[in-house]
Amino acid sequence: MKHAIIFAHPRARSFTAAVADAYARAAEAAGGTVETRDLYRIGFDPCLKAEEMPGARSFGPAPDVAAERERLADCDVFALIYPFWLNAPPAMLKGYLDRVFGFGFAYGGQGQSANPLLTGRKLISFTSSGAPTQWVQETGTLEAVQTLFDRSFARQCGLTPLSHNHFGGVAPVTSQAFIQARLADVATIFNRHFGR
Repeated sequence: MKHAIIFAHPRARSFTAAVADAYARAAEAAGGTVETRDLYRIGFDPCLKAEEMPGARSFGPAPDVAAERERLADCDVFALIYPFWLNAPPAMLKGYLDRVFGFGFAYGGQGQSANPLLTGRKLISFTSSGAPTQWVQETGTLEAVQTLFDRSFARQCGLTPLSHNHFGGVAPVTSQAFIQARLADVATIFNRHFGR
C-alpha cells in the first residue's frame, strides 16, 4: 500500500513534521511505501492560476502540478497533516488541494465535476492546535474542518474518509512526554486502520 503524506508547516522541526515522520515510520513498518510531500520544503506555490481552471482557453495543469499529480497517481492513501491557524488549515495546504486535487485528477470524469476520479482510495487526517481539543470541539471548529476538509473533499474526489485525529494543546512549551505520547498515538491510529 502506498501512502501520500501531505503536510504543511513552515518550521522543519515542528510537531506537524514529527507527526508526518511518525506516520511514515508506521507505514514503512507495515510494509507500505511512502510519498512525502513537505509543502514548505518543496517550495510549492499554492496560488491557483487562471489557466488551471476549467473553461480557460489553454486549460491544463502547470508543470509543477503535473509533477505532483504524477507522484500521487498510484497512491492508495492520502494522509493530510496540518495545524489549525485561525481555526482552519494553512493556506499552503488549501492551495495544494486546489491545484493538485483539481479537475482532471481528483474529479471531472467524463468532463463532469460531479464525477470523482479517486474512488477506492482513502483519506486520513491529523491536525493540531494550541487550543485544547475540548475548545476546538465546543466552538465548532473541528466539525467545520471535518465537513470541508474530510467529508466534502473526500466525496468530491471519491475518497473514503477513515478518521480525523486532532491533537489539542500543542505549543512550544508542551512537554516532551506529551509530544511522545501523541506520536505513539499516530502509530496506534495507523495500525487500527491498516494493521501491521
